[in-house]
Amino acid sequence: MIGRLRGTLLEKQPPWMVVDVAGVGYELEASMTTLVAMPGTGEPVSLYTHLTIRDDAHLLYGFAREQERSLFRALIKVNGIGPRLALGILSGMDEEAFVRCVMDDDVKALTRLPGVGKKTAERLIIEMRDRFPHWEQPGELAVGTRDSVDSVSSGATDPVADAEAALVSLGYKPAEAARMLVGLEEAGSTEAMIKAALTRRLAG
Repeated sequence: MIGRLRGTLLEKQPPWMVVDVAGVGYELEASMTTLVAMPGTGEPVSLYTHLTIRDDAHLLYGFAREQERSLFRALIKVNGIGPRLALGILSGMDEEAFVRCVMDDDVKALTRLPGVGKKTAERLIIEMRDRFPHWEQPGELAVGTRDSVDSVSSGATDPVADAEAALVSLGYKPAEAARMLVGLEEAGSTEAMIKAALTRRLAG
């Protein structure tokens, strides 16, 4: 099991990044919360990781904070929640916001997340409320939306197209992803546009 990586950020193309560790490039998929927190390419990074082994692939997921990885692991234990949907949830809201939605029975807010319908939201509220004591560490819930969004995208020729592709990969339909990015062209990097789109979507 690969639990943590420390190396140099080689590429960052949401929702993927590549980290060089002693000459070996590890490809990781990550939430937008983590990607926004990453520095520019060529800079040192340290990531908590989760490895999923399937018959057809070994998939590695990266997290800027251990708390985010803990929530990811709790989410994928919920019936019907796979790694891709879990990353979509973590991209749409940080750990603190998710806890608040669950504890407040806020189905409406959860259904704004990609791939989360009313039944899934209700299941998340029921099952995650019981799981919180097993992963929550009081005082360590970090708010991802407060992270800097000034990180540099790695060589993206069309940030808007890259942002749209990343939103689609998180579970939004192409037309919906395009609408979410309207007016955000000047936000800066691809990561900044995606995070702004997700924040606006969550706010309704």
